[in-house]
Amino acid sequence: MHVFDDLDRSLIAILREDGRAPVSKLATILGVSRATVQNRLDRLLESGAVLGFTIRARQDRADGGVRAIMMIEVTGQSTTAVIRRLRGIPELLQLHSTNGKWDLVAELGAASLTDFDRVLREVRGVEGITNSETSILLSSV
Repeated sequence: MHVFDDLDRSLIAILREDGRAPVSKLATILGVSRATVQNRLDRLLESGAVLGFTIRARQDRADGGVRAIMMIEVTGQSTTAVIRRLRGIPELLQLHSTNGKWDLVAELGAASLTDFDRVLREVRGVEGITNSETSILLSSV
């Protein structure tokens, strides 16, 4: 299992926005050397934490595994910091801001219930998240 640090999370977040970004651009954004970025990318790929770089069309859905919707309440003015941290979690498939009781809605996906449990703990441990409610998706109708 790969343990993510802040640099890994930031790298993944940037790649979610632009999966085709060159290593030199990633290094500039992250404030590290190109070699550091390349080593991190290689390690993420070798460990299986990152499976590859591709586009995701709306109809693409992974078969199997566990998918869920998580409603998230954020404290005060910490929404931007919470979003930045959440975007670095590879199992977070979609993230939306909303109104009402919940501030954010996240779609999560994990290979197994054990992985799903780990992801829930990781999300709930993000500083600024005060409450959450999660529903596992059973089927798409």
